Amino acid sequence: MTVDYKNYDDRFEAFFEEVKSNDAYDYKRIRHAYELAREAHKDQRRRSGEPYIMHPVAVAKILFDMGMDNECIIAALLHDVVEDTKYDIEFIKEEFGDDVALLVDGVTKLGQIPLSTREEVQAENIRKMFIAMNRDVRVIIIKLADRLHNMRTLEHMPPEKQREKSLETLEIYAPIAHRLGIRGFKEELEDIAIKYLDPLAYKEIENSLSMKKEEGEKFLKEITEQIKEKITPVMKNCQITSRVKSVHGIFRKVYIKGRNFEEIYDIYAVRIIVDSMIDCYNALGIVHDMFTPLPGRFKDYISTPKPNMYQSLHTTVLSNKGIPFEIQIRTWDMHKTAEYGIAAHWKYKIGKGGKDKLDDSLKWINNVLDNDNTDDASELIANIKGDLALDEIYVFTPKGDVKCLPRGSTVIDFAYAIHSAVGNRMIGAKIDGRIVPLDTTVQTGQIVEIITSKQVGKGPSRDWLSIVKTSEARSKIRQWFKKERREENIVEGRSALEHELKRNYIRFEDNYKYEAFIQKIADRQRFSSADDLYAAIGYGGLKISRIMPGLKDEYNKNWKEVKEPAKAVSMPDGSSESVASSNGVIVEGIDNCLINMGKCCNPLPGEPIIGFITRGHGLTIHRKDCKNVPSDLQNSPEPERWIAARWDSSLKIEARSTLNIYSINRDGFVLDVTTAILSAHVKMHSINSRPINDGNCLTTISVAVNGKEHLDSIIKMLSKIEGVYLIERTEL
Repeated sequence: MTVDYKNYDDRFEAFFEEVKSNDAYDYKRIRHAYELAREAHKDQRRRSGEPYIMHPVAVAKILFDMGMDNECIIAALLHDVVEDTKYDIEFIKEEFGDDVALLVDGVTKLGQIPLSTREEVQAENIRKMFIAMNRDVRVIIIKLADRLHNMRTLEHMPPEKQREKSLETLEIYAPIAHRLGIRGFKEELEDIAIKYLDPLAYKEIENSLSMKKEEGEKFLKEITEQIKEKITPVMKNCQITSRVKSVHGIFRKVYIKGRNFEEIYDIYAVRIIVDSMIDCYNALGIVHDMFTPLPGRFKDYISTPKPNMYQSLHTTVLSNKGIPFEIQIRTWDMHKTAEYGIAAHWKYKIGKGGKDKLDDSLKWINNVLDNDNTDDASELIANIKGDLALDEIYVFTPKGDVKCLPRGSTVIDFAYAIHSAVGNRMIGAKIDGRIVPLDTTVQTGQIVEIITSKQVGKGPSRDWLSIVKTSEARSKIRQWFKKERREENIVEGRSALEHELKRNYIRFEDNYKYEAFIQKIADRQRFSSADDLYAAIGYGGLKISRIMPGLKDEYNKNWKEVKEPAKAVSMPDGSSESVASSNGVIVEGIDNCLINMGKCCNPLPGEPIIGFITRGHGLTIHRKDCKNVPSDLQNSPEPERWIAARWDSSLKIEARSTLNIYSINRDGFVLDVTTAILSAHVKMHSINSRPINDGNCLTTISVAVNGKEHLDSIIKMLSKIEGVYLIERTEL
């Protein structure tokens, strides 16, 4: 039903009066954009029942209040026209120019493209948004304003949509607002999201704040007056205000970090705005003289700004009544940046190659795009969430340069944050002058020195992929393996894929069929050859878990051979021919067969074993309690391939076994382990030790043993070492 324009107020005229009163705006173009949007959306309503045009008008008003430019206001009015109406982007370009068309296209979601899951759709929309942001960062400022108004009217959506939008807001949009320094957007988006995601916690915090409201307002008024009395005689152009911490800020500390409500020291905050940087430090001296500062609660973001350009002095002090509160001190320019972030420093060339101090604050956008080398939607979303993590740490190089990293980052992440060449040649690290393991996490304020190798081409370890926190480090490690280790990647990828195929009972009678099958899969994944497929798996660019459902489906439909039902192999009764191998294993009824030990369970002489016939690779020996041996052989997929085997007791065999030793982390522990092994005349192949959580240590050793009894005696001996509380035999 067509809406009668005369019967409702879309709030544009009041907004338009503000626009006309500001000479910076082209009110004729803005009026033209509004009239086009109103006409385009005339038959559309929001879930609340309101005419749809009220939404773009509200978004435009939010951006106007931030001081954004003509193109932003016009694009906000038109941002849903291309997506929801008959007008296309070419029409927008003809009517309003290239800039507006770029902004509208960047904000517009993807069309109806054939993507299988909601997560893939979300990933592609976010990928498109980041590409548009890289060209013009105003895209995301419009998108944030759009999301903010949608969140303000979320009560009209179904409960499942409320939760879905709130989670996406909390994980993607609020962190982006934080990265851009737009504090107002960030805090309001977070508070509304928590209201729908955890309404009970939200209500509890609201009630706690309400109970303290009168007391808090009185307290803040008294404190503000005390500070004014001391500062205004010294600094004339000074503003002192107060506020209560946001609901989400309290939620994070109470429900995520596990603190009591009473332990939150910055529920109350006073803000002091002065003319100059010198005045900031003078004001700090005055308030520290008035109140007792709490140790460890002072932060100087003026000398060390946050990546989003935020600058301020933060200190937490105790009032004369013993109530803790936070004081923030900044200049007027710093305050403008703190409130509006990148919008406060807007220049028309930002995002289009302009070189100024804002480049560094936008570097993370390039990082997200540079590190986006995966087709896996879930991995892309996880990478973006990790890169946008609100919890950040600030770590120093020995020269005093500051690197900002997500909390939980390791020294390897720090190395790659400096430069990919530093990470690729890294062999060690020092924190505050002490050598640390490579999986050590770094903390704010630490000085980290990366030790590099002069040997060219050494490169990173594959194990680092499971250690690093940032997608930037993970991407650079994969790129190195992709470029420098193709042959190694092919071998690694082939081995990993073959292992997974066997584990999922995907097997072929001859090698020709196997190669044809792999080529089919490579074609499906858009690789030019099977080697390219193996290489991608080898360097981590393609996850086997992602393609395995398709592999199973292809195999079952087109490649699986139909066989006559086979009888299960009976256990040996001593009547069949027994042949001993060079491995010291006796196989019942088989001669001249290559025998391998299963790496999944590392069977040792003296343990019950069983053999599995692997086509083209001989016989693999497993422990009978191995996880890869079916509990019911007769009803397993191919029972005829399991065959009886036993150890030849007449031969003395040397095997390798690996042990994980968990202990208290103490000096000299590795020396004690080494001494014990040598005194027992046991051959040791390797030893590696690293600290783990809560002051504990994991030491991994590989030793030569002649059987299960020998291994048990070694474990018993090692258990007597001071601090050892658990020893486990490792399996793959």
